[in-house]
Amino acid sequence: MLPNLTDAAAPDAVPLLPITADRLDAWIAGQPEPVGAWIRATGFKADAGATALLPDAGGRLGRILVGLGRGDDPWAFGGLPSTLPAGAYRIEGAMDPAAATAAALAWALGGYAFTRYRSSERRGATLAWPETCDRAAVERAASATTLVRDLVNTPANDMGPAELAQAARDLAAEFGASFEEIVGDELLARGYPTIHAVGRASTRPPRLVDFSWGHEGDPAVVLVGKGVCFDSGGLDIKPSAGMLLMKKDMGGAAHVLGIARMVMMAGLRVRLRVLIPAVENAISGDAFRPLDVIRTRKGTTVEIGNTDAEGRLILCDALHEAASRKPDLIVDFATLTGAARVALGPDLPALFCNDDGTAQRLADAGREVADPLWRLPLHRPYRKMLDSKVADLSNTGSSPFAGAITAALFLESFIPEGIRWAHFDTFAWNPSSRPGRPEGGEALGMRAVFRLLERDYSNAR
Repeated sequence: MLPNLTDAAAPDAVPLLPITADRLDAWIAGQPEPVGAWIRATGFKADAGATALLPDAGGRLGRILVGLGRGDDPWAFGGLPSTLPAGAYRIEGAMDPAAATAAALAWALGGYAFTRYRSSERRGATLAWPETCDRAAVERAASATTLVRDLVNTPANDMGPAELAQAARDLAAEFGASFEEIVGDELLARGYPTIHAVGRASTRPPRLVDFSWGHEGDPAVVLVGKGVCFDSGGLDIKPSAGMLLMKKDMGGAAHVLGIARMVMMAGLRVRLRVLIPAVENAISGDAFRPLDVIRTRKGTTVEIGNTDAEGRLILCDALHEAASRKPDLIVDFATLTGAARVALGPDLPALFCNDDGTAQRLADAGREVADPLWRLPLHRPYRKMLDSKVADLSNTGSSPFAGAITAALFLESFIPEGIRWAHFDTFAWNPSSRPGRPEGGEALGMRAVFRLLERDYSNAR
C-alpha cells in the first residue's frame, strides 16, 4: 500500500482536471465567464504541474485544473502532494492507461519524505487510484524507488557494509530468496582479494552479499551493485568538498536491490542473482597503497594508480563471479566516475554495453518509462590507457581523458566473450528538488532496466 494513494475516492474528494496548454482556451470558452476571468487573472497557462483552484457555488474548493503543458511531462502530478491543501482528491475524466499510470507514479513519488531522523512536514493530500492506471506497475516502481532513496539518504554511520548487507538480507527474506554473506578475511579464503583490499582498512569489515531467487533452469540474470558505503578516497584522500556526498557511493548497490524488488514483485520467470561487494574505503595503517599490485579473482593483476578509483576494484571480483555461471545477462550499477557526470550531468546515467541490440532496447525502455539514459562507447583504442608496466592492468591508467570510458573498459576486462553485459555509471542523487524528485538519493536507470527484463522474461509464474 502506498500512503498517499487510496482505493476509492472519498465522497468529498476534490476533482483534479488534467488539461494541456493547447486545450485550455477551448475549455475556458465552455465555462461561465467568471471562471474564465478568474483563470486569466491568476495567469494560469496550463504549464506542466501548474494548478488553478476553482471554488464551487458555496465558496468551497470545488475543482482544480492541473496543467500538463504539452502533455509529455511525466512529472506533472509530482509536485501536487506537497503543494495542494490537505485532503482527498480524484482525477476527473478518462485518462489513457499510460498517462494515468504516470500520474499515479508521480503522485506516489511526490509524497516521498526521508523521515528516519525527523518527522515529515508533508501535508496529507491523498489521491484515489486512477481507474485506468497499471496499479501493480506503480506499486513496484514506487516501492523500489523508496527503497533506493532511503538507502542512499541514510548517512554512513548508519549505513555501513553490515547495514547494507542487512537491507539485502531483509529483501531476500521477504521474497524467499536464498542469502549468503562472505565477511572479512573469509573474502581472501574464498578468492575475492580486491574486495578485501579496498575494505580492509576500515573497522567495519568488507563483505560480499550474494542472494538468489527463482527457479533453476530459468534464464539467469545477475545484478551487480557497487556498495562503497563511504569513500574517503583512501590514501589518495579526497578533498572535503569531494567527500561530502560520499554516503551515496553505495548507490549502485541500492539500485540493484531496487531492481531485484521489482523483479520479485512481478514474479518474472528468471533466475535472479544479486551480488553486492560492500566496503568502506577508509584510511589506516592497513590501507592499500598507490602502486600496490593486487591479484584479482580472475587472476589478472592490477596496479593501483589511485586508491580513489576503488569502485572498479570491488566490482571486478564480483563481475568475474557473476560471469562464472554463464548467465543470459549481467547488469551492474555504480556511482563510478565524475567524468560521466561532467559529460551527462546528474539526470542521465551513462550506459556502456557490449551488445548493440541490448543497448538500443535499454535506451528505448528508458524513453518509454521516462527514465532516460545515454549510451557512451566502449572505445577499444582507449584500452591502452589502462596499460601498466608492472601488471596486467592499471586501475586508472596514464591519461586524464575519457575517465568514464576507461573505467568501463576496465570492468569489461572481467566479462568473458559471449555474455551480454550492461554497465550503468549513475549519480544516484538529485542535487536540487523538483516535482516528484526531492533533493537527495534517487533511482536513475532502475525502471529502464526493469522494463527490459519485464519484456524479456514476462512469462510470470
